[in-house]
Amino acid sequence: MSSSPISRRDIFKLVAAASAAGALAPVGAEPPKPLTRHFKNTLSDPDYTNPTIPWEKPLEATELATLAVLVDLILPADESSPAASAIGVHDFLNEWVGAPYPENRADYETIRGGVAWINTHAWKHHGKAFKEIAPEEQTAILDSICDPAKSLPELAYGARFFQKLRMLTLGGYYTHPATWKSLGYVGNSPIAGPYPGVPDEIIKLLGLEGL
Repeated sequence: MSSSPISRRDIFKLVAAASAAGALAPVGAEPPKPLTRHFKNTLSDPDYTNPTIPWEKPLEATELATLAVLVDLILPADESSPAASAIGVHDFLNEWVGAPYPENRADYETIRGGVAWINTHAWKHHGKAFKEIAPEEQTAILDSICDPAKSLPELAYGARFFQKLRMLTLGGYYTHPATWKSLGYVGNSPIAGPYPGVPDEIIKLLGLEGL
């Protein structure tokens, strides 16, 4: 992340090119609190008429405030889409890491430990929590951890955290209806007048001419 703008398409390319890596213990950061509640299996078929979450959201208010700043730095508002925090991506992260499944439990450790790491790093270098430092200081920290392959060894944990955070942020953001316009997704929109049928270029692409 730098002062120059980066397009949504570039963000997708960066995330797609990033390879998964194991987490290292954060230096100087308090380890994340373990989830102690035992969960029962949820129903295989969700009840869409009663969209409640059958597990607790484990993150604290201060952690969510830090995540709100981070997700907005990853996906700020533009001419066609809202900022990530405006549609509750940080709340989505809280729901995600609280889910009682192996992948989500692993992400809980990564996200909570990463929030602790980035606040410790901000205090060490700027004397304040991450959400309280200047925007240019925030982006400088993220610039230093945006590529795990190029980050300094002492920033390895932060780089792993930021890689995971970007992937989860993109998932939460682009599954929200408010962002579909930026993807060119129309969805089930009504068409005035007679149905025009499948566009000719699509029929040609599929080799279905004359059928």
